[in-house]
Amino acid sequence: MAAWSRGHWISENKIHWGKDVTFAKDTSQVRRHRTPAVMSSLRDLAQATLHRAGWANVASARRAHTRPEDILTLHGIP
Repeated sequence: MAAWSRGHWISENKIHWGKDVTFAKDTSQVRRHRTPAVMSSLRDLAQATLHRAGWANVASARRAHTRPEDILTLHGIP
């Protein structure tokens, strides 16, 4: 039971911390129609893109890609 509980909190801390804190999901004001689901998908896409680019820390990756030119380069667009 203890191993299951630790496994649950590892998942909670790794996955949800990134969404809640790094991408400010909890402070989001979007609440109408399908917008929350779309925004969640966009956050997941951004997080996956940064991981595939080799970034282990999503928060530092976001700070490193604040200019539009950096984001285009991340996607292989010159």
